[in-house]
Parts: sequence; C-alpha cells; structure tokens
Amino acid sequence: MTTISDENGIINNFAKEPTMYYAEAPSSKARRNYLIWGVMASVLVVASVFTAVVVS
Repeated sequence: MTTISDENGIINNFAKEPTMYYAEAPSSKARRNYLIWGVMASVLVVASVFTAVVVS
C-alpha cells in the first residue's frame, strides 16, 4: 500500500493496483459449451413457464 502526505500533512493511502491483462477469445469448444448451456437454460425457463400456465 502506497502512503503519501500532502503539504498540509494529510496522509492518503492508495491500494496497489492489480496487473492488467487482455482477455482471450473463447475457443470453439467453449463457444459450443456456452450454446449448449444456453439452450438448456432456455428449455428450463420455457418448461417452468408452461408448467405455471397449465397449473393456474
């Protein structure tokens, strides 16, 4: 942690900044997995809404 004081003697503490890095694009396998999870989530939501409509 970096500590500095100004001309009036006021102390300021600054947190250490994390190192920056660039995100990498997902691979084709990861994109396929995202698609599969998205379809499964959509089916779950549609099934839940359909069940709620049928029951009520």
